[in-house]
Amino acid sequence: MGEMTLVEVRGLRLALGGRTILDDVSFAISAGEVVGLLGPNGAGKTTTLSVLSTLRRPDAGMVAVAGHSVSDAPSAVRSALGVVPQSIALYPSLSARENLWFFARAARLGGGAARAAVDRALVLVGLEDRAADVVATFSGGMQRRLNLACGLLHAPRVVLLDEATVGVDPQSRERILDAVRGEATRGAAVLFSTHLLEEAERVCDRVVLLDHGRVIASGTPAALVHELGEGLRLTLVTREPLPAGWLDGAGAGSAAGAPVVTPRGHEALVTLATLADAALVLERATAVGGDVLEFHLHQTDLQDVFLRLTGRELRD
Repeated sequence: MGEMTLVEVRGLRLALGGRTILDDVSFAISAGEVVGLLGPNGAGKTTTLSVLSTLRRPDAGMVAVAGHSVSDAPSAVRSALGVVPQSIALYPSLSARENLWFFARAARLGGGAARAAVDRALVLVGLEDRAADVVATFSGGMQRRLNLACGLLHAPRVVLLDEATVGVDPQSRERILDAVRGEATRGAAVLFSTHLLEEAERVCDRVVLLDHGRVIASGTPAALVHELGEGLRLTLVTREPLPAGWLDGAGAGSAAGAPVVTPRGHEALVTLATLADAALVLERATAVGGDVLEFHLHQTDLQDVFLRLTGRELRD
């Protein structure tokens, strides 16, 4: 493990009930970095977090957190971790401050250090005005924010977040995402598991895409979109289907390549090399007698890459 590498996973394998859940998973996270863990339902995301948080022992491979093996030194690993689970892990009959105080004591903070940590955590998630209120009276978004605060109050070196923004209001989501980036700025290594790909594009320096327990792609969101995306796509809707070959030869002299057409009845999906090709395509559609009713221009994003690599079927 390098000096700045706080999470290292190499060749991780795990089987449960005779079924392989994780198969040769490898990735690393450096201090000051947010890495997104993405994948369909059942891809192995939560199981990976369970191994990192020492809740499950790997069958094979090397998994280390802050220089400590999860198999050989689980107590040292837990001391370095801040875990924010998908399920709300709060005591509803206690106030926000009492919940934070409990978790501060669990993290072996005491006295003035604990009080300062609790105060900072309340400010971090915008709950300082509700500190004395009982958690049972909180909205879902407020409980999510307090859940996050409990996982971060002891300034952990490594932060594991599992779907930290599920079911929250827009304001709470903004506060949570800002806090995630703030942890990286502080110098923590952050693993951010999410199915909301726009969040991953916004807060993650790199992403790791899991499918059927294997890493099928990794890199910066921009690099994955560039390498695996389809560029610009123009969808044309016409009154009548366009004739076969209506775009033949268009853009053939361009170094970026000619547009590619996928006919779909009254729709035509055109993959473009450059934005300038959009005007050419519309002109050609009009020239061949197409009555264009509407058109949509779409820039490939991380969601397109995700669906292309994993498919569109729903999984459990």
